[in-house]
Parts: sequence; C-alpha cells; structure tokens
Amino acid sequence: MDKADQAVAQTASPGLPRSIWALGLVSMFMDISSEMIHALLPVYLVTVLGASTLAVGVIEGIAEATANITKIFSGVLSDWLGKRKLLTTIGYGLAAFTKPIFPLAGSVGWVVTARFIDRIGKGVRGAPRDALIADLAPENLRGASFGLRQSLDTVGAFIGPLAAIILMTLSSNNFHFVFWIAVIPAFIALAVMMFAVHEPVRHEADARPPLRFADAKRLSGRFWIVVGIATILTLARFSEAFLILRSQDAGLPVALIPAVMVLMNIVYALGAYPAGALSDRIGRGGLLMAGIACLIVADIILALGTTIPLVMLGVVFWGLHMALTQGLFASLVADTAPENLRGTAFGVFNFAGGVAMLIASVLAGALWDAYGPAATFLAGAGLTTVSLISLGLAIGWIGKVAPGPHDD
Repeated sequence: MDKADQAVAQTASPGLPRSIWALGLVSMFMDISSEMIHALLPVYLVTVLGASTLAVGVIEGIAEATANITKIFSGVLSDWLGKRKLLTTIGYGLAAFTKPIFPLAGSVGWVVTARFIDRIGKGVRGAPRDALIADLAPENLRGASFGLRQSLDTVGAFIGPLAAIILMTLSSNNFHFVFWIAVIPAFIALAVMMFAVHEPVRHEADARPPLRFADAKRLSGRFWIVVGIATILTLARFSEAFLILRSQDAGLPVALIPAVMVLMNIVYALGAYPAGALSDRIGRGGLLMAGIACLIVADIILALGTTIPLVMLGVVFWGLHMALTQGLFASLVADTAPENLRGTAFGVFNFAGGVAMLIASVLAGALWDAYGPAATFLAGAGLTTVSLISLGLAIGWIGKVAPGPHDD
C-alpha cells in the first residue's frame, strides 16, 4: 500500500481495516489449537514419554528457532513476490495439516517431528503476515493494528489452555483426546485466512525488487538497534514450557497445569492492544522499559517462590511483560523499515530472535537439570537486566521512533 492508498484508507475509515480484524481472528483460532496442545506437551513429554527437562528445552528451542529462522526466507520472498497473503496461507495450512500428528505420535521422535513441521508453518507465515499488517494499517494506527492482532492471538492462547483443562477433566486426563479436538480450530483458522483476508492491490508502478539478502544492508541503523535489544531480551526469555514445569514443581495438579497459560495469556490479551494504542500517542520506548522491568520481577518471583500462589504471581508479571513488549517490537520494526523491505525486515528480526530462543531454551534446560529451577530464572533475570540497560542507553532514540513515519 503506497502513501496515497494509506491516506485514502485513513479518510475512508477511522477504524482498523476489516482484513486486520480477520488476521487477528486467524491468529486466535490457530492459537486455540496450538495452545490446547502446547499447554500439555511439556508434561506429556516428561510424564508419559519419559523425556528429561533438558530434552524439553532442546525440543522447545529447536521448535521456536525453526519458526523464527524460517521467517527470514519467507519475509524476503514476500517482498519479491508482492503476495504476502499467499505465503501466509501456506504457513497456516502447514500448521493445520500437522496438528493430527500430535495425537498419533507414540515417541519423543514423532513429537519432535510434529513440532518441527508445525513451526516451519509458523515461520512461513510469520514475516509475511506482519508485513501484510503493516501494509494494511493506516500509519497513525500502526501500533493499534499490531496490538489488536496480538490481543486476539492471545485470546486464543488462553482459550486453548482453558479448553484443555475442561477436556482433560472430562476425559480423565486423556491427552490424545484433547490433541484430536485441537485439530478443529486449526482448520477454522485456515478457512478464515483463505476467504476473509484481502491483500492490498499491488500497483504496476511498484517495481518488483531483486531477490537478494544483500538488501539487509539497506535497513537503517535504528532498525538494527531494535534487533539488538530484542535479541538480548529473547536470550533472557526462554520458552514458556518452563513456566509449566515450574508450576508442576510447585505442586499444581496435572489437570490444572494449563491454567498457567490461561492466566498468563489473559494478562497478555488484556494489555497488548492498550499498550499498542498508547504507544501510537506517547512513543514506544518508555512502555518497552516498563515491560522489560516486569520480566525481571517475574523471574525473581519464579526463582524464589515455591508455592502455587507465588508461581502464579510470577506468571502474571510474565504476561504483563509480553503485553508491553511483543506488539511494540513489531511496531518498531515496521516504523524503521522501508515499505518495500518490510518482509525482509521482519524476517531478519525473527531470525535473530530464533537463534537467541534456541540458545536460551537449551541453556535454561541445562541449568534446570544441573542446579534446579531457581538457577534458571535467576539467570533470566540477569540477562533481562542487561537488556533493560541497553534499552536505557537508547531510550532517547527509541522515543523518536513513534509516533512518526518510518525510515525510508
């Protein structure tokens, strides 16, 4: 969408485009499906399949790293093709058709395979979807657009575990039954993506850029600072599987384990849209600092707290951290990237995050096995502090990014 189209969109409708709402619903239904499975998967791996905590960390690290690393290729390809919806649909399709593997998996190897393919789907859709939101969103509502998508995504992320709790209770802890029910919302998400999302028309005057990774050099210095700060933070924020294992360690019954993700994602969903909308008005830097500080608080509580109420308090702060950082980082990428390289920018951003997530989750699992959960969360608090200091040094620059136009 060029600047003239953006102006027309803003004049024609003061609200968010319908396709952004549709993308939010797609994310919501897919997250219902994914979280019904993922909220139970760490416990299923450890108690049913006999995996170690280190193995859980490796599996989760590989899964999330695969998703984020794949985004760099799909992002570049979406810039070259100029058809972001196509790649986004393929990504959601991969995720939907992979879901039946989870109830059929009879070994750790099959679970790893399912997670790997599922996360490839996430990687294929991630950068093109975020770039599509940036293309669709009026410039003065960019933070709100990413915040809305994140909020609806997170609504799915707490409905999914809540459904898992109910189904586990009704089925006497039948993991496979829950995994089969999770297939249904995945295909609803795919249908909404195919029929309700409409991509902006690409004009003939918009020349197709050459397909080359060297274009990353055209990304601004401000973009690379965003990537650097987010990567340090990702090293500190390992997989949420460790929140689930921490709650089990504190004595939460197996059937109620998904309540951890329900609580975290309720806080996340309630905060993401207001945070994005507020950042459009006051800038993103201060809100990001508050969000990173919340992760430090969460890590300390989770390290020192050994009771269920304290663990849940830590989970609340973890969710607040997510609400105040995830949509804002996506908005900052859109703010600082040239319009015709947004897919590449989101790909690079997520590639760095994917490598960091792999390292973080493996180290978290190793620390847990060697020294216990307290060491894992205290290490996270230390790295988060480094991220907060880095952001503090760049706060003057961050404050100038939004509100205001992105770099060209």
